[in-house]
Amino acid sequence: MHVPAPRAALVEVDPTSLSTPAREALEGVDRILVHHLPMVTRFRRVTARDGILLHGPAGWGEAAPFWDYDAVESSAWLAAAIQEATRPAPLPVRAEVPVNVTIPVCSSEDAARRVRHSGGCTTAKVKVADPGTALAEDVERVAAVREALQETVGAAARIRVDANAAWTLPQAVEAIRALDDAAGGLEYVEQPCASVEELARVRRRVDVPIAADESIRRAEDPLAVARAGAADIAVVKVAPLGGVTRALQIAHDTGLEVVISSALESSVGLAAGVRAAAALPELRHACGLATAQLLAADVTEQPLLPLGGALAVREVAPEESLVGAHPLPDGLEERWRDRLEAMCQALLAHSAGAGRGNAR
Repeated sequence: MHVPAPRAALVEVDPTSLSTPAREALEGVDRILVHHLPMVTRFRRVTARDGILLHGPAGWGEAAPFWDYDAVESSAWLAAAIQEATRPAPLPVRAEVPVNVTIPVCSSEDAARRVRHSGGCTTAKVKVADPGTALAEDVERVAAVREALQETVGAAARIRVDANAAWTLPQAVEAIRALDDAAGGLEYVEQPCASVEELARVRRRVDVPIAADESIRRAEDPLAVARAGAADIAVVKVAPLGGVTRALQIAHDTGLEVVISSALESSVGLAAGVRAAAALPELRHACGLATAQLLAADVTEQPLLPLGGALAVREVAPEESLVGAHPLPDGLEERWRDRLEAMCQALLAHSAGAGRGNAR
């Protein structure tokens, strides 16, 4: 039986069809696209990514907040996309950015295959602590990744794991020690527990460096984790933090080593992350920006994929031939229209509140 190839869907939205407040929030934006991209495997409990692409005088930006984010939190992603579309990018200090291959929760055989076909990545980030997955399975997957990296890059191999805040304190201590052994020494463990206090306690009890992700990008105070001595590394994501400018400021203010990572966007959104990483004065770790490898189709025929374990700093634009070529899933365009209106309202309310605060 013939199975059709996965394909991207992009549909144009007329900016003039939006409400007056939305057009005000989107000042400078002249094109809007809604996209839907199938993935090669389930990741973060989703099998496809969708979002909006905005075009303006500076190029293209992307806002693709996950559907469990409300309008207020999602408005930061919109602000990031508007910034990309309307403002110049920061000057880079490097022409390419080293990146890790991301290994989802999968079989050990599939994990090893992904390492071997990663485009020369010397670092692997392995997802662990998925609901319903035993620690023994995570240990086996990490061991398989270690073996595959040793075959492909030898002594340059680095392994990090990401628990997405799934462990309790006792679970984290047990798991980190087991996974550290399986990896032959972890580079770091990302967000082992949910709270800043738990991160600090885990950090005192294990020898593996701790990285903070959710405790930065979803926190009212993204610098709290650094002040508490709860992490060694800050994982900084451009879109959830409101754009490249704020992401770079937070990266500086933490005083920690920094890893710029993706929020599972298309190559348009990934390009913003690469620009942020390229502007950092110092970059000691591979960044988590090679996630176009997890997409079965992208908005461009030249997606941001690693070569020699790195991504080049370059502009990415959606393929015009894809616009309108395939339909979106039923109801998705209307959902994104409604969501865009809600995000614009939240963005305007935030701006008004900031203005009142400055007036005081």
